[in-house]
Amino acid sequence: MDTYDVVVIGAGVNGLVAAAELATAGWSVALVEQNSRLGGFIDSGEATLPGYTHDTYSSWHPLFVSGGAYAALGPDLHEHGLEYANTDGALTGSISAGRAAVAYRDAAKTVEGFTHPEDQAAYLAMLEEMGERANLVFRILGSEVRSAATVKLALSALKSQKIKGMDALARDAVMSGRAFGRDRFTGSEPDQLWAPWLLHAGISPDSATGGMMIPVLAMTMHGFGLPVVTGGAKNFVTAFERLLSEHGVTVLTGHRAERVTTTNGRATGVVTDKGLISARRAVIASVTPQALYGTLLKDEPVPWAIRRDAERFRFGRAAMQIHIALDRPLRWTDERFQDVPLLHISDGSGGTGIACAQADAGALPAAPTIVVGRQHVLDQSRVPEGAGSLWLQLQEVPWQPTADSAGAISVDGTWNADTTRRYVERVLARIEEHAPDLTSSILETTVITPTDLAAANPNAVHGDPYGGSMELDQNLLWRPLAHSGKHTTAIKGLLHIGASTHPGGGLSGGAGHLAAQSLLSANNRRSLISKK
Repeated sequence: MDTYDVVVIGAGVNGLVAAAELATAGWSVALVEQNSRLGGFIDSGEATLPGYTHDTYSSWHPLFVSGGAYAALGPDLHEHGLEYANTDGALTGSISAGRAAVAYRDAAKTVEGFTHPEDQAAYLAMLEEMGERANLVFRILGSEVRSAATVKLALSALKSQKIKGMDALARDAVMSGRAFGRDRFTGSEPDQLWAPWLLHAGISPDSATGGMMIPVLAMTMHGFGLPVVTGGAKNFVTAFERLLSEHGVTVLTGHRAERVTTTNGRATGVVTDKGLISARRAVIASVTPQALYGTLLKDEPVPWAIRRDAERFRFGRAAMQIHIALDRPLRWTDERFQDVPLLHISDGSGGTGIACAQADAGALPAAPTIVVGRQHVLDQSRVPEGAGSLWLQLQEVPWQPTADSAGAISVDGTWNADTTRRYVERVLARIEEHAPDLTSSILETTVITPTDLAAANPNAVHGDPYGGSMELDQNLLWRPLAHSGKHTTAIKGLLHIGASTHPGGGLSGGAGHLAAQSLLSANNRRSLISKK
């Protein structure tokens, strides 16, 4: 039986962050991962052909480089080989039949493309207002929401924002992205640019909190760009592996956590399929609520309301990825998009909202929103000289397709080979409307279906990469659960992290950072008391 200060279950971004922050503070750490590799949905490789490096799952790191985990670990990770490629120019865009919009790092250049002069002023005013709110909004997104510190922060913000300012923020927070666009702008460009980005926050254009997330996303990307890991996302994990090794972290891949052990109501270790690992101070679990309370704590005394909430925890829409090797870079009919590293095939809230509703109803969207990533625009090492590649993400697909909204694809409730092939053909045809040479330039295609996502990561239940629906009732104060909206649990010394917890899915590492910092702060408080 091995004993450590803390045992971390799950080696996605949050588990890596928690383990690294505690280890660099001098704690002994065991990191338990059931898969054969670390990283969760962070990986890369030659998914199509030799010489083509694709980020297998996630790719873009603006939330990580702008968050607390990077502030704590960034210098160490760079010392261990992490490098980013980024842009100071074209940032993102969105295109549809007859409409297009492009955003640049420079907000002033972005608004030059807006049709209505009043929208130019309104967009810059939105960013200025977000700047005034930033201390409150970003600290809430990066803090334990149910805490005395957040209450103090809100009271402090009340002094600077006044009642009207706080009321306006609350209104935006419950407003949908679609409503926000209609409320603030006359033309279509701001909505077309940013409404599809709400999919990356795990919500739709008609979900509450969209009115807050649109300026958050815009401000973050104008400020931090769209960094990708130089040489592929796997290098991000490699930097963590080197950092963990330097600080003596015991990494146990191929170990499945089966149960958290407790003594007198306190977590004392983890039983894996290969034996018991004891924890002196804490256990941190990066799992879904169902896995935590239905498996790891199945036989422990947990309040009935929390078990009920865990059973009711809802997962969101599924997603899928398509990786394509091209013999030449994709060429858009709109020249403004040639240097844009990531764009959406979408007209904004209209089409994206419809596609979300169709997927939520179990149907294949007739006109899906397509995330078109071209990392090689930022990092030429990703493809052979003169070649190109596509990283396509579809975030509006049903876990079990029971209908086709276009009435053209036969479905049987599964992602069988024929359904997958025909849906991919629909996606490529939609891109080809704006890049006519696509099909003739394709060398190889690899598809990752929702079923593949679920098989690759136990937290991606029903193919949901965001660890559960991010609707307002499962967000902020109520994430992960209505009766347990924080990272501590009813079991002392057991912390719950991962995409299912605040601040949700994505690559910020925020949950792991919050868990590690809470343990370190508590330890420091105890040390001060003992010294006194």
